[in-house]
Amino acid sequence: MKKDQNTFSQKPFVFGLLFAILLAMLIGGLYYGYNQSSMSKPGMITYEDQPYLGDKDAPVKIVEFGDYKCPACKRFNETLFKQIDKELIQTGKVQFYFFHHPFINVDSYRSADFAESVYLNLGNERFWEFHEKLYAAQPDNPEAETKDIFKKDYLINLLSTMATEEEVKQVVASYDNKEGKLEANEDDALSQKLGVTSTPTLFVNEKMFLGRNWEDLKTRVDQAAKETDQ
Repeated sequence: MKKDQNTFSQKPFVFGLLFAILLAMLIGGLYYGYNQSSMSKPGMITYEDQPYLGDKDAPVKIVEFGDYKCPACKRFNETLFKQIDKELIQTGKVQFYFFHHPFINVDSYRSADFAESVYLNLGNERFWEFHEKLYAAQPDNPEAETKDIFKKDYLINLLSTMATEEEVKQVVASYDNKEGKLEANEDDALSQKLGVTSTPTLFVNEKMFLGRNWEDLKTRVDQAAKETDQ
């Protein structure tokens, strides 16, 4: 009888475990669908007047939300982005955009504002040059995340390595007038509407990319291209 009681008592546990697994799968599916649709409705992302790379007629648009103090963003820029650039942007398959989602530290916001002032005053190509310099200047030490590294003087000196004295003055005046801040704030507000909670976060044709690697991204880009052709 004791053995029977033990056997019987295990059945509710097994059924409960199966129920928990099914419930988790259901919730996961709902979450996936929520992120793919509700958080990224067509037309929510405005591409006009945003820093970009690639052909404007490319069938697929990829948006990155990033933070210049984010170590994962730096790794992305040094690794996966290089593949995106070589195999997707340079081949005309993808147009790539960068949007700001600063959140790590006070200089996350400052560097985003300053980079936007570079874009507004020196143009798209010069923005990307400064963009690369910012990530290259990010310290490899994880403790630097919470330190105020990108101070105003630091950003000015960094810009001076690629711009004339007159151009630097122009950008600084724009930054001081909070012109860049206004643009960066708009990016950040959009990130909130889209449900961005970490960086880097990618969107492929306005749908949040939830894959884990380069192969997943290529597959998603191919799917998006087919959807565009339909």
